[in-house]
Amino acid sequence: MVSLGATGIDRETFLDIVVNIIPMGILAFFVVFFLLYMPWEENLFLTALSHFLTIFPLLMLILVTYISARVISRDQHA
Repeated sequence: MVSLGATGIDRETFLDIVVNIIPMGILAFFVVFFLLYMPWEENLFLTALSHFLTIFPLLMLILVTYISARVISRDQHA
């Protein structure tokens, strides 16, 4: 089994979770786009809310993907 660095995730597990990379890329694109195109509007609440609605799902998707990779890897080795 080929390990992918310090995460301890092997190649088969990586292939199982690679489907989450596309949504992560889309969310990361919108985070960067919104920060560069309209970093601050007149209404600070709406600006903070719009950034929260893109950054929070991105962070949750990263967390869930990492946890699922660890569980898949653990179950494959059990």
